[in-house]
Amino acid sequence: MSRLLSKEQFKTVVESTPLISLDLVVRDQQGKVLLGKRLNRPAKGYWFVPGGRVLKNEALADAFQRLTLNELGQSYTIDQARYLGLYEHFYEDAAVCELVSTHYVVNAFLINLGDTIRSLPEEQHSEYRWLREAELLEADDVHLHSKWYFMNGKGYSK
Repeated sequence: MSRLLSKEQFKTVVESTPLISLDLVVRDQQGKVLLGKRLNRPAKGYWFVPGGRVLKNEALADAFQRLTLNELGQSYTIDQARYLGLYEHFYEDAAVCELVSTHYVVNAFLINLGDTIRSLPEEQHSEYRWLREAELLEADDVHLHSKWYFMNGKGYSK
């Protein structure tokens, strides 16, 4: 049985319950953070850290490997990352409909890269850039939810 829902089924889920997701704060050897310009709602058009939803009956470790492959073009294991904490993201729109709000419960992870990523997938992001933390926090086009990972007191990791 497929774990993917039809658009109508997914819309019902989004209208009814929070979604669980993983966000990936990816740092290169110079300490810069990877951001992608989002193609889809929510946060369409904003620069955002890579990440995605956890599927039904998918262990977090399996979701982590799937998402790193899909979002970064190479697979990493969850033990190669450091847990940053739990966050909540609320949006006025959703991937399935701009009239439906979305609530994400996000587990954020930090990945420190040993090597540079050479090729990044373009399914979710139209382009990518690497920013220093201070640049990221000052940029108007970086979504607030991505900035939270660099602001004390925004998560529930205490």
